[in-house]
Amino acid sequence: MKLSLKREREAEVDDDDDEEDRAKKGRGRAAEDRRSRHCPYLDTINRSVLDFDFEKLCSISLSHINVYACLICGKYFQGRGLKSHAYTHSVQFTHHVFLNLHTLKFYCLPPGDIMVLLVQRFGELMRKLWNPRNFKAHVSPHEMLQAVVLCSKKNFQITKQGDAVDFMTWFLNALHGALGGTKKKPSIITKAFQGSMRIFSKKLPHPDLLPEEKEALLVTEEYQEQMSESTFLFLTLDLPTAPLYKDEKEQLIIPQVPLFNILGKFNGSTEKEYKTYKENFLKRFQLTKLPPYLVFCIKRFTKNNFFVEKNPTIVNFPITNVDLREYLTEEAQVTEKNTTYDLVANVVHDGKPTEGAYRIHVLHHGTGKWYEMQDLQVTDILPQMITLSEAYIQIWKRQESDDTNNHTGV
Repeated sequence: MKLSLKREREAEVDDDDDEEDRAKKGRGRAAEDRRSRHCPYLDTINRSVLDFDFEKLCSISLSHINVYACLICGKYFQGRGLKSHAYTHSVQFTHHVFLNLHTLKFYCLPPGDIMVLLVQRFGELMRKLWNPRNFKAHVSPHEMLQAVVLCSKKNFQITKQGDAVDFMTWFLNALHGALGGTKKKPSIITKAFQGSMRIFSKKLPHPDLLPEEKEALLVTEEYQEQMSESTFLFLTLDLPTAPLYKDEKEQLIIPQVPLFNILGKFNGSTEKEYKTYKENFLKRFQLTKLPPYLVFCIKRFTKNNFFVEKNPTIVNFPITNVDLREYLTEEAQVTEKNTTYDLVANVVHDGKPTEGAYRIHVLHHGTGKWYEMQDLQVTDILPQMITLSEAYIQIWKRQESDDTNNHTGV
């Protein structure tokens, strides 16, 4: 009697283990199904060239071990490791879908290559925009937006407005990585947008220390100024604090600041030292290399524990001939030949921080005219009106020797 009860309990435990294993396998299969549905290369499979009646051996090594069939061209290759024939074939010919002829499982090579979809869709969109023989006069960015949603893991969505600086940061870094770029290996993104700077940082004593204790710490090596080199894809410009008082008509005063005032952050002067967020370091910056396209992000939004606040300060800037030579180190001033930039794009944020809208001013190089774009609306705009907007992101193009003074401005 005791033996039978023991066997029943063991059988119940085995059943529970089997159910748990089946549940894990089910979750694994469901995850694989989701990945399969999101594979961007399924439509590249060419069924007309597939023939599985041939001998299952690699077309290069003639080995029967671990053979995969390319579902785009129908050829057989060995392995799917980094130096395998199948991997080399996928990179060389951009064939990405393979079938293991023994396990009958499907694989995408190179593994995890989903970010390539972003490059493909972005390239397609650019070619459509600049195609003089387009079938339609308008171009829909729907496929590009779907690629953004998928590759960003839904951090950026079509139905929800995101922050322009957050999107630009992710987009440039995603394109850089998808194009094979790393911290040491450049890509077309870093060649176009990446500059470099020197950062001088100095640790501050704790404010609660006595004056004599602070003086004793300041002479130690830990509290001496340190210099480091850093690269950037855009420069963040800080606005002065917006006033809270109103004028005689009870209207809030919107201050204005020249662009060169907020660019002073990068002239390396000790008068332009900035405290870090925790206020335990003083930092100053100086540029060492300027990129062909320079991006400014004007810091309009500040977050605290309760809400997001927007600074409405207007930045006064010229449209053309902005010379940044004075913000370079002495060595860089000798090596950098062209340091003058012209504005080519200006992204504006209007309204409240969480309820506002974006519009963009774009220069048409062929005619030298400026256009304002907001959703589907495109209108002409005078260059003088651009400087009156709440600029959020600006893109400047460096003048080359044959491009100097080629653009019309204010």
